[in-house]
Amino acid sequence: MRARGFTLLELLFVLVIVALLSSLVAPMLVGSIDQARESALKQDLHVMRQALDDYHADHGKYPAELAELVQRRYLRAIPVDPITQRSDSWTPVYAGGDSGARAIIDVHSGAAQAARDGSQYRDW
Repeated sequence: MRARGFTLLELLFVLVIVALLSSLVAPMLVGSIDQARESALKQDLHVMRQALDDYHADHGKYPAELAELVQRRYLRAIPVDPITQRSDSWTPVYAGGDSGARAIIDVHSGAAQAARDGSQYRDW
């Protein structure tokens, strides 16, 4: 009577096939994660810019700090930048440059990386 089971060669063949398939799927998975992060960044920037515009329409001026958008309930919280994974990495753009006037008219990501299309996240 012969024992049933797989030979070492059969097991190695199956492992090679699994490794080959996973090497084909991994780049697609990483690409989809990057695409999701970029989409989330675009949405977060849109929401914060809309909150800045709403604040300006209601008060006739822009806020001096992003925290004012939360205090006055234009945002529930300052969103986490999906690229840097931090909520304090946003780069505010002040009216008149960085002069004495403290009025945030725009906001950008603080990420130093480049997007999938070659543009810089901080320029979005």
